Amino acid sequence: MTVEGTTERVLRLLGLLQRGRSWTSAELAAELGVTDRSVRRDVERLRTLGYPVHAVAGVGGGYRLGAGTRLPPLLLDDEEAIATAVSLRLASGGTIAGAGEAALRALAKLDQVMPPRLRAEVRAVHGATATLVGPGVEIDAEVLVTLARACRDAVRVRFRHAGRDGEERERTVEPVRMVTTGRRWYLMAWDVDRDDWRTFRLDRMRAVAATTWRFRPREHPDPVAYVQRSVTEAPYRYVARIRVHAEPDRVRELMPPQVGRVEDGRDGWCVLVVGAEDLDLLAVHVVRLGFETEVLEPPELREAAARLARRLDALSGTD
Repeated sequence: MTVEGTTERVLRLLGLLQRGRSWTSAELAAELGVTDRSVRRDVERLRTLGYPVHAVAGVGGGYRLGAGTRLPPLLLDDEEAIATAVSLRLASGGTIAGAGEAALRALAKLDQVMPPRLRAEVRAVHGATATLVGPGVEIDAEVLVTLARACRDAVRVRFRHAGRDGEERERTVEPVRMVTTGRRWYLMAWDVDRDDWRTFRLDRMRAVAATTWRFRPREHPDPVAYVQRSVTEAPYRYVARIRVHAEPDRVRELMPPQVGRVEDGRDGWCVLVVGAEDLDLLAVHVVRLGFETEVLEPPELREAAARLARRLDALSGTD
């Protein structure tokens, strides 16, 4: 029996044990077309890998798969590998907190060891599948996997990135972590040419390729906080700070993380930090929150609020 044949038989044995019942050695031997001795050897192989195969003595006993104290390495046949990879690709763009990142890490591990023929089938299934989701920006799963590996392995990445002016520029970075706001994906990385930390939108990347250049990870800001600060402040003409008479979590429920960030405060107040190009429009959004507020900065926002108040007063028809 070849190694490949033994591995296939062990997979079949695992599949039988996962049905949740006890199997006698004779029953397993008949299902697998082998001897009782081969069954015992394959059971030991599963135990060595970490699968808790219990032997139950007496009438009605046999082998049963139990719960273990650690997660053993997964043994997947072709169909299971394809189904798992497709599910992970879909989950990596999901909206469940933390699930997308965990799915992406698992997808990177699975994609690394998956044979090319199965990888091609996964791409075909993914390419023929559409999902009904919100107004988020779809990211190529291959880009996600490439960047996830580069973050894990600490290797530099090269890509072309379109700035806000639409012009594409070549970038070489040392990636740290990807962050998703639910609508968009961002990469926090050290920009080698600019010698500073930068945030890059994945949907603006082209020709993403990992290099063979390894780097020593350097101390870095908290990726989530850094990306949120970048996307809520850096792109805008104005950065407003507004005291809000409400619990921070209540304001966070109403203000998406890609729009503004909420700083904890005292005595039932918190501080909303939000970027804007149009202060008149920002004043409307702040009023719509429905809480008592106080503008800390900029002064121009107070002027915009006063203009809004005059317009509302005129609209109400009061003297």
